[in-house]
Amino acid sequence: MSSPLLDVWEAASASPYTPAVGKGVQFTLGFVLLFTSLVLATIFGLNRSFVNLSVLGVPASLAFGFGAVYMICAVGVYV
Repeated sequence: MSSPLLDVWEAASASPYTPAVGKGVQFTLGFVLLFTSLVLATIFGLNRSFVNLSVLGVPASLAFGFGAVYMICAVGVYV
């Protein structure tokens, strides 16, 4: 008797997972995103306004978040 989990396991083995960002590019992408967030946050800090919050502040925070995650993935976390 075949179980549904075994069927899913065998179907998944035919199509392996390939990430959108490869392991060799994660460090470069993380560095670029962190540097971009630093530049955008600095410009936002010089001229804080409600308009600049959506133009500079939100992209800076998103770039920092994704850049930090990619850097953690690229460098690795050893505890």
